[in-house]
Amino acid sequence: MNRSDVSSELQPILDEVTGRFEGRIESWLAPRLNEVYFHARMELVSGFCAHLFRKWGGRLVSVFADDARAGAGVFHLYYVMALDAAHGFFILRVPVPPETPEFLSLTDAMPAVNWQEREIQDLFGLKLLNHPNPRRCALHDDWPEVYPLRKDFDLRTVLPPFQGVRHKFRTVEGEGVFQVPVGPVHAGIIEPGHFLFSVAGEPVLYLQLRMFYVHKGTEKLFESIPIPHGVRLAESISGDSSFAHATAFCHAVERAAGVEPPPRARALRTVCLELERLYNHIADVGAICTDVAFVTANMHAMRLKERILRVNEQLTGNRLLRGMACVGGVRFDFNANQLHDLRQLVNELEREFKDLIQLTSSNSGLLDRLEGTGVLTPKVARDLGVVGIAGRASGFDHDLRRDFPHAFYDQVQFTVPVFTDGDVQCRFDVRRDEVIQSFAILRQTMEKLPAGPLAVPVGEVPPDRVALGYVEGWRGEIFHWIHTAPGNRLARCKVKDPSLQNWPALCEAILGNIIPDFPVVNKSFNLSYSGTDR
Repeated sequence: MNRSDVSSELQPILDEVTGRFEGRIESWLAPRLNEVYFHARMELVSGFCAHLFRKWGGRLVSVFADDARAGAGVFHLYYVMALDAAHGFFILRVPVPPETPEFLSLTDAMPAVNWQEREIQDLFGLKLLNHPNPRRCALHDDWPEVYPLRKDFDLRTVLPPFQGVRHKFRTVEGEGVFQVPVGPVHAGIIEPGHFLFSVAGEPVLYLQLRMFYVHKGTEKLFESIPIPHGVRLAESISGDSSFAHATAFCHAVERAAGVEPPPRARALRTVCLELERLYNHIADVGAICTDVAFVTANMHAMRLKERILRVNEQLTGNRLLRGMACVGGVRFDFNANQLHDLRQLVNELEREFKDLIQLTSSNSGLLDRLEGTGVLTPKVARDLGVVGIAGRASGFDHDLRRDFPHAFYDQVQFTVPVFTDGDVQCRFDVRRDEVIQSFAILRQTMEKLPAGPLAVPVGEVPPDRVALGYVEGWRGEIFHWIHTAPGNRLARCKVKDPSLQNWPALCEAILGNIIPDFPVVNKSFNLSYSGTDR
């Protein structure tokens, strides 16, 4: 492999890492300038990840498995390290022999991988060693002994009726301590999740979570359809992030195929990503106000959200921007009248949003409920690998739009808002500032909107290629990793929604607060059940 295949920013890191681990890294491959794969044995994992973290500021963003027994005779584990300052990814691939299907846990050293490691154990049947809590995660306790992401598991399998206890929560004991269950069925139309509070008087001592009540098997479904049809499936992963997930999937396929969408397509993708960010952030500003009984502000926010959704439909035919993304670019163009209406919308929304923010900032009752509530300290956020809104409210100065520019983001100027207090107010303020930045991004993109085609033909993607696609969605970073198969299909598609990373942080942020504050703390994170249950 020629080192010229690696970006100039990654080359010194590659030289240092291969020199340090000479003889223990069996091989490396750079299919793209910012995506380098290493092949090594399990005993190198902890040292490799720790070295990249300490020496180069790397962070472990994803851990997943692939059933490669048919071709390589082993399972593969992948450890994806993001090197934000160098704008690249180092991915360590580790073989796991099927005769000893087990792997060492990193959770004690890196709590951020807790749920991801347990997902591998549940879905592939690879036993976790030295994990502090190796209970089931993605599958519930009453599931039979099946491993749905193994290749020999038929998607059409009908499982017998489940029996036994679904999940036994830990018992919390002590004088004056009692437990309060919330869910898994909630008021409204949200999806199921079980929260069990342990309280002594009013303060919350401990919160236990149980998710994955409606696991959809999306990653398995990707293996059963042609690649172009995967866009529609990606749109269904999390409804409020339809375009972001579709774009991340398309980005992965395009990188695997070695094609680049045309400039106009990349610009229109950026417009849609920012529209998705706007309607969700503005809705959250209103919803946070509702959870502390400031309903008037929510009414104004919902009115602004509705205006964006209607414009989304005028531009793409769908309020949630579904059907806009396609492999190779986008499906629909915006004509001069539509762009004029969009510019007018941005100008009017900015004025009205600033009025909304003035209304909220002048309400002392709102500030009293938000400041100091639901604090997630920077240290805890870093340990848990918290990303997106919640991460930036707790000192996490990372954003894929800036650190790994995709779509049209390398052509625009914007600021990433970062705060350090980590309370509900900071998560509110991140949304506020990102909305203002989105207006600026939209204006710049429309001013620089290039002419040209909307998509490039991709054709049949060659088999046995791997690629990482990524997008900074409104909630946080989204990753789609694919391994292609013959016949323009996928052997594997790994989906990483930011909610999977951030749910455990809610348990930390609520400690010491009272149960009546839980709705606003929960809303300030606004995590996706569907994105987690994918």
